[in-house]
Amino acid sequence: MSLALLPLLAFFCYLIATVAVAQRLYHPQGPNLKLVFSAATAGIVLHMLGLSQAMFGSDGQNFSLLNVSSLVCWLITLSFTVTALRTPIALLLPIVFGFAALVQLAVAILPVGAQVQHFEQNTWLLLHVIVAFIAYVMLIMATLYSLQVSYISQRLKQKTPLQTGAVFPPLMQAEQLLFRLLLAGTVLLGLTLLSGAIFTADWFGKHNIHKNMLSLLAFALFSLLLIGHARLGWRGRVANALTISASLLLTLAYFGSRFVREILLQRL
Repeated sequence: MSLALLPLLAFFCYLIATVAVAQRLYHPQGPNLKLVFSAATAGIVLHMLGLSQAMFGSDGQNFSLLNVSSLVCWLITLSFTVTALRTPIALLLPIVFGFAALVQLAVAILPVGAQVQHFEQNTWLLLHVIVAFIAYVMLIMATLYSLQVSYISQRLKQKTPLQTGAVFPPLMQAEQLLFRLLLAGTVLLGLTLLSGAIFTADWFGKHNIHKNMLSLLAFALFSLLLIGHARLGWRGRVANALTISASLLLTLAYFGSRFVREILLQRL
């Protein structure tokens, strides 16, 4: 099957899932979950098949910026879809599925660069990359959860009727899940930075310094938030602002540096 066809089919499946959730988000009975999960599952499977063809070849693993973006998007979409089976997070699903649809459209129409790796020759590097991906996915999930917590809190303060259930979880439950994800993601991010500093010879090299410094700043902000929450009870706007700021720094650390190296510098 054509490499462009699979992303296009995944795009349409994600688009159906997005519309199915969004149009019944405030319906008393909530979204049509059978339609949503059927379309999302089909999109995830097609996404995975297209991604595996694009990333894994006879010459090694192609970790180009577009492929890595697609991989991270697939992990986030899969995680939210599985979580949605047990936790009322329908409010976030249009964002997740909509972004996944855009990424698949980009994969289908944009040229894929080449950034070949040979992880089978370096087990420690492979483990480092896996932990880094898991940490990033957890922290981005936490960021989206913080938006949901902020929205629910705002609606409650305005004394606007809010139906908890299939769409909106109780505020305390949402906050507990948010800080559990933040804690797990921050610990994994710390392990990623530590292992990178120990096992990477050029960790402070010119081409790595910006990425590592931004990652350290993001780790510091996440850690500050967790300490502030544990000792001072930080929550609400403070937690939301710190989470979003740290996530932006972490995204710039990896995708920003890769974009400059692979796109801007090559064209210049």
